[in-house]
Amino acid sequence: MKTFGPNTYLSPFTWRYGSDPMRAVWSLSHQRLIWRRIWVAMAETQFELGLVSQAQVDDLKANMHRVDLTRAAEIEAEIRHDVMAEVKTFGEQCEIGGGIVHLGATSMDVQDNADAIRLSEGLEIIIEKLKGLLRRLGEQIIETVDHTTMAFTHLQPAEPTTVGYRLAQYAQDLLWDLSELETRRALLCGKGFKGAAGTSASYQQLFGGELESLAHFQRGVMDRLGIKETLAATQTAPRKQEYQILSALSGLGQSVYKMAFDVRILQSPVIGELAEPFGKKQVGSSAMPFKRNPIDAENIDSLARLLATYPRTAWDNAAHSLLERTLDDSANRRTILPESFLLADELLTKAYRIIDGLRINPKASETLMDVYGPFAATERLMMEAVKCGGNRQVLHEVIREHALSCWADVSQGRANRLAEGLAADPRMTELMDREKVLACLHADDYVGDAPKRAMLIAEEIKRACGISPAND
Repeated sequence: MKTFGPNTYLSPFTWRYGSDPMRAVWSLSHQRLIWRRIWVAMAETQFELGLVSQAQVDDLKANMHRVDLTRAAEIEAEIRHDVMAEVKTFGEQCEIGGGIVHLGATSMDVQDNADAIRLSEGLEIIIEKLKGLLRRLGEQIIETVDHTTMAFTHLQPAEPTTVGYRLAQYAQDLLWDLSELETRRALLCGKGFKGAAGTSASYQQLFGGELESLAHFQRGVMDRLGIKETLAATQTAPRKQEYQILSALSGLGQSVYKMAFDVRILQSPVIGELAEPFGKKQVGSSAMPFKRNPIDAENIDSLARLLATYPRTAWDNAAHSLLERTLDDSANRRTILPESFLLADELLTKAYRIIDGLRINPKASETLMDVYGPFAATERLMMEAVKCGGNRQVLHEVIREHALSCWADVSQGRANRLAEGLAADPRMTELMDREKVLACLHADDYVGDAPKRAMLIAEEIKRACGISPAND
């Protein structure tokens, strides 16, 4: 068997990106163990139908966990077929039952059902990690639901919002991702046992043409494996479902990407409102010791950008699976399936780290509100002044004059004196007193029903993640 180490190329997914549980799902030893589980499940069901003996089944079960990758690699080097190499390796270990391994099957009966199991296991890890992220995000929403700050449209200050409402928008995207991932897992199917062209002809022959025995075999093996079968398959399971799963993972990556990108913007010292965790001994730059680069957020955006490309290959695999099968999907599936899951896994790990340790600078929020809040509140002032008998068009011009003058001051780093200017303008004070003008231009509470909507998202997170009120 080939050896790998620091003197050979190692994929970053071997050690840097993704968790050990996810790497285990996509490991070679786990794949081979699932193959053996499938052969045992086939033998157990064939025994029920009188095709093989109990001794043969027992022999396979007794040796099922003796995966020998070295011996399988030696055989594969000679015959250039990984499934048959494992068949021979397993057969060598089973003196009594070795002769019935893979009876009636074609390679994809084993590989595609095994991949369905691994896809399901991978989705389970992703779904649980996503729920963990959502739970923490929900807690942060509740904590910051009334923390007023400036919203930005076109990367320009717009109107007030709250930090909690902004977090709720990320959570809403992630809740949609959770729903899609759970749907994909619920609909996931293996190929079943249908032979070389998907017709089950080899199995029907094995059972003497008895359709009832054939149906019993199909149900028995799939029930033992705990997966559903595709009703109509070719030599392979439909590649479309892999495209759908990778698209769901890519969609998750897009949601996390946007959240991380926003954190990068808000972490800029120019705004300085949010910050991802930064360790006491963490180094931000080799050249500039003062730097606190947003490395987790940037890493998320780098990896998510790669994840977004993989559904394209899965699309091609599905579209180009001509007639009953082609083999031009086989090599790339060895990469795109595990790496998509490892990418999504790493994205969730880093996203949780950011949200769990998210630091919010109240002073930065106050500064934003002091500088830009009065501009946003002029809309409220105009509406109140009209209600007091003013002319909307005239008032619009009055406010515009003051706003343009004060914006020029703010652009030069001077204080925003918009509120004082409007509160002293007789065209305003003839309609409402000075205190009311100043109150209208205090923008901290000019957030509409954003806090209420944020709390509704927090409640939706609890429902989606199975959190009962008693566990709040």
